[in-house]
Amino acid sequence: MMNRKLSTVLALLAVVMPLQAKIALPSFFCNSMVLQQQAEVPIWGKAKPGATVVVTGSWNGKSVSTKAADDGSWKVSLPTPGAGGPYTVTILENAVRKVAVETLVLSDVLIGEVWLCGGQSNMEMPVKGFMGQPVENSAEVIADSADDGLRLFTVKRDWSDEPKDDVTGCWSAACPATVRDFSATGYFYGAMLRKALGVPVGLIMDCWGGTCIEAWMSEEALSEFPGYEKAPHIRYDAHNRTPMVLYNAMIHPLVGYGIRGAIWYQGETNKEEPERYVPLFKKMISQWRGEWGYDFPFYFCQIAPYEYDIINEAVVNSAYLREAQLKVSLEADNVGMAVLMDAGLYRTIHPSQKKKAGERLAYQALAKTYGVEGITADSPVPVSFEVQGDTMVVNFDNCDMWLYSPNIDPSNFTLAGEDRVFHPATAKIYRKQVLVKSPDVPKPVAVRYAFDNWVTGDLFGTEGLPVSSFRSDDWPVERNK
Repeated sequence: MMNRKLSTVLALLAVVMPLQAKIALPSFFCNSMVLQQQAEVPIWGKAKPGATVVVTGSWNGKSVSTKAADDGSWKVSLPTPGAGGPYTVTILENAVRKVAVETLVLSDVLIGEVWLCGGQSNMEMPVKGFMGQPVENSAEVIADSADDGLRLFTVKRDWSDEPKDDVTGCWSAACPATVRDFSATGYFYGAMLRKALGVPVGLIMDCWGGTCIEAWMSEEALSEFPGYEKAPHIRYDAHNRTPMVLYNAMIHPLVGYGIRGAIWYQGETNKEEPERYVPLFKKMISQWRGEWGYDFPFYFCQIAPYEYDIINEAVVNSAYLREAQLKVSLEADNVGMAVLMDAGLYRTIHPSQKKKAGERLAYQALAKTYGVEGITADSPVPVSFEVQGDTMVVNFDNCDMWLYSPNIDPSNFTLAGEDRVFHPATAKIYRKQVLVKSPDVPKPVAVRYAFDNWVTGDLFGTEGLPVSSFRSDDWPVERNK
């Protein structure tokens, strides 16, 4: 008799317990999150297979619903209003017979502008700095950082040979305790957007120091490049340099989360193969955009000068990688580059002037994404080269206010003749031109500017944005043996 009763109880539990399955959401759908304004933002998760899931935003009380698949997965698109908040997002799971099982309420939700911040250590470098490597004015910045309208989400470092569905992290408001450990470049970017736009801003920090660009790309994207077809089986000196493993663990789970765009600071680890960086970088941008389903703006920092020979003799001059980044900025659509030729440090690869990096990225977004008039976002760029006797004339664009050098005459130009040997040269600025000559090169055929690992850029537009290192020649990349 007892066995029959026990069997009956167990049978009833088998029926009831599945109905008690809780709604499961990825970590980034939580209290204090920021949703992209004026968009159809995807929200997804897990529920009981076959259950009806209803999602409601408190800004208008309207609901969207869907039915959970056989594996319990579900996804809806929730229309968001203009910037504001705080609001709540309510998620109701119904059983197959429309019996309510659970209601989940996400509180303190803001509607605003959301940006993904990716890259390697110069994006990862926190406002408090690294050990023995400070961020300029960090103590003051941290002390003055409290802002409930700026929300931060840090993706915990992770890697995987297979795509994952979730990351580890949580949303929190900007304050000294959270800002000190958040990306300095990302923070200065977000702080300027907050000040200029006056709307809530959400930043997702998704970076890992010492990583190559291939680690942030999918297996499918890398399959187009020889040598990466079997990416999961390739191992470098660390997991974070293995192709696609960071994409799998740190980008793939976020795909679809409503973002306005992305900012990026990476390239140092790829400096030995600058020829490959241009197609790889373009592909990564197009891959991310394809997976999100729209061509969001993508703004990035050019790597700053640094004397790589301090630790080991550089095999390839890092100016070639800066050149690759310049090419991407000129050739890809809806991108922009922050030049940092005046922000490098001789003895560390991590410049302390992160405010320059973040704010120059913000100029790009404010001018190009948000259409704020009066902002200069792009550095002057060389557009043509003319030989006039013993002088090379370099013509520039993006310099309506003309060129400028704090040294009056810029000092980082070199000239070469047919022998391809470069010699120091004198340079004179004339409005939108630089006239370059050298007594050692009576018949110049090529000119270069600031084309070395370490250099302090001294050519600017009048508005203060530095000119990237560049060269007029297309001679093969030189490698030290």
